[in-house]
Amino acid sequence: RVQGELWSELPNDLYIPPDALEVILEAFEGPLDLLLWLIRRNSLNILDINMSALTRQYIEYVEAMQNKRLELAAEYLVMAAMLIEIKSRMLLPRPEKVAEDDGLDPRAELVRRLLEYEQTKLAARGLGELPQAGRDFLTLSIHIPQLAAKRLPQVAPDDLLAAWGAILKRASMTKHHRIGRQELSVREHMSRILKHLRETGRCQFFDLFDPAQGRSSLVVSFLALLELVRERLVDIVQNEPFAPIHTQLAVAAEHAEPA
Repeated sequence: RVQGELWSELPNDLYIPPDALEVILEAFEGPLDLLLWLIRRNSLNILDINMSALTRQYIEYVEAMQNKRLELAAEYLVMAAMLIEIKSRMLLPRPEKVAEDDGLDPRAELVRRLLEYEQTKLAARGLGELPQAGRDFLTLSIHIPQLAAKRLPQVAPDDLLAAWGAILKRASMTKHHRIGRQELSVREHMSRILKHLRETGRCQFFDLFDPAQGRSSLVVSFLALLELVRERLVDIVQNEPFAPIHTQLAVAAEHAEPA
């Protein structure tokens, strides 16, 4: 077809230089591919090949390629020799006894190779029909940045000591009546602090201490807080220097109890 119009013959006024490039439409991957094409084109039975017709057409193709000064791979010539040998063996008469003893058809090896090649070619065609990246679809990659958890700076010991001193100062300014000696438990205060942080999520350092409970209670609460920090159940953080100090549950201790 030329510009959509079908041409069956070359125009009379078409000039073709003698050294023009000739395009061979039938491109074969090897001699077996050529044989399969000839068998299918002539509707031959692959299990009962007419060797005379197949050999003749194969030789014609090889000679045509040589006449067009196209180089053929050596395997094409080897296959031509094999076809001629098979054809000759089938034409030569054989004694009946020898024919019975040698039941192997001269075409058997050729048929086996053709069937294996055909199966391989069909499998390759099936794989080629599967969607392929870059041919049938494009891949899209999206970069998702890894967002690291924001870690607040740790509180300096001097800042923590200053905050504790402020709590004691507030306690000394609070008047309270001492009725009797109260048994103070560090573990009980630890549980109280954990419960408070689970309810609030985060609170200021001063909110954990009640000056009205007295200096002894404040000391025990402070020791309980330090023990929770040591056991990595509570974090003491400060957003920036001189900012308020906060306490919060450690990530690994949201459902833990003090040991």
